[in-house]
Amino acid sequence: MIKQNEKVLIAGLAIRTTNENGQSATDIPALWQRFFAEDIMNKLPGKIDNTIYCLYTDYEKDHTRPYTTLLGCRVHEEVNEPGITTKAFTGDKYQVFIAKGAIEDGIVFNEWLKIWNAGIDRLYTTDIEIYGKKAKDKLNAEIPILVAVK
Repeated sequence: MIKQNEKVLIAGLAIRTTNENGQSATDIPALWQRFFAEDIMNKLPGKIDNTIYCLYTDYEKDHTRPYTTLLGCRVHEEVNEPGITTKAFTGDKYQVFIAKGAIEDGIVFNEWLKIWNAGIDRLYTTDIEIYGKKAKDKLNAEIPILVAVK
């Protein structure tokens, strides 16, 4: 888990997308597919562990405007490889949501729908999905979603 004020480095593949017109519903699954097809997780130098992090960052305004999605792993230092993006950030104050159930049932997206409609006072700095050991159970997955709040 990422702690408040902790310096974190995530390296992996990034894409600029938006939730407008369902664009992210095409872009983000394609990013995941590319992440696994190119075996990015096993090619990252200085990787700390096999936990996968999906960051939502560099928001233009809020979740209705363009933002960057970065899919990768925690690393010890910046990765300077072609096509790899490293994002450094200091942990914000987070409200934690847990997507639970079968991954194929869209549990993560459904949890985001709840978050978007929760009326919480978000920072729109860096929000994080964490795919650790409990995410590997395809039928009973647990994926923490950390939402930066004021």
